[in-house]
Amino acid sequence: MKQVKALFFFAFLLFSSSHLSTAQEVEDESEFSYEEGSPNGPDHWGEIHEEWAACSNGDMQSPIDLLQKRVKIFPGLGKLKRSYRAANATLKNRGHDIMLAWAEGAGKIHINGTDYNLKQCHWHSPSEHSINGKRYALEVHMVHESDDRRVAVVGIMYTIGRPDTFLQELMEYIEEIAENTEEEKVVGLMDPRHIKVGSRKYYRYMGSLTTPPCTQGVVWTISKKIRTVSKAQVRLLRDAVHDSAEENARPLQPINGREVQFYTPNWRRKDGEIFHP
Repeated sequence: MKQVKALFFFAFLLFSSSHLSTAQEVEDESEFSYEEGSPNGPDHWGEIHEEWAACSNGDMQSPIDLLQKRVKIFPGLGKLKRSYRAANATLKNRGHDIMLAWAEGAGKIHINGTDYNLKQCHWHSPSEHSINGKRYALEVHMVHESDDRRVAVVGIMYTIGRPDTFLQELMEYIEEIAENTEEEKVVGLMDPRHIKVGSRKYYRYMGSLTTPPCTQGVVWTISKKIRTVSKAQVRLLRDAVHDSAEENARPLQPINGREVQFYTPNWRRKDGEIFHP
C-alpha cells in the first residue's frame, strides 16, 4: 500500500510540475515586503499582480510545519542523489535577500528519474520551514530546475552556533554589496559541495515558491539535520539588504491534506509496518 501511495505521489509530482508557469522567484523584490499588516505584506502578495494570485488562493503553498506525527516514512525515496561541482557564480543583493547564482555547470540533483540543475541559492532568516512548530535562525534554499522547467528546492536549516563555512567564503563579498539593492558581484568559482547537508535524512513534499509568484508544483527536500551559523553571519545577511525588516521569512502555510514523506536509512519493519526506532 505504501508503495502504491508513493507512485501516486510521484505521478502527482509530474503532473503538477508540468504546469509550472515560471521556475524562478520574482527578481524585482521592491514590490513586496515581509511586514505583517502592510499593504504589500505576505497577506496581500496575491493582490499585487494577477500572476501572483497563487500566493492568496493556492492550496499547495510553502513553507509548512514539518510535524513529526504527520510525516510518513518512505524508505523507497532513497538517498538524495547530488552531483555538484565548482562553477562561476555571481552574488546579488535582491532587496529582501542575498542570492548566489551559478553559471551553467554547477551540477544537479536527481529525483524520481529527473535531473534538476542547480541554479542558485539564497537565505531566509528565520527559517521558513519549521519542525514540530520550531523555526530556526536561518534557512538556505538551493533552487534547481529541470530541462522542462520543473523546480526542486533543497532546504537546510541552521541554529546559532559555530560559523557556517560556506557563508564564511562569501562574507567579504556580501559586505561589498551591502545596502546596494540590485548590486551584483562576480565571485568566481564557488563549489556548492561546500554547502554541507550532514545527514541522509530528509523530508519531501509538494509545495510552492515561498516568494511571489508563489508558483506551485515545487518538489521540496528539507534536510532533517540542523546545522550551525553564527549570529554575525545571520546579522550580515539581514543588514546587507537594508530593507528595514528584521525577517524575510514567509508565514507558515496550511498543509491542506498534503502528504509529507520522510526518508531515513534507519528504519525497520514491525508487525508488517515500517517505523523509525
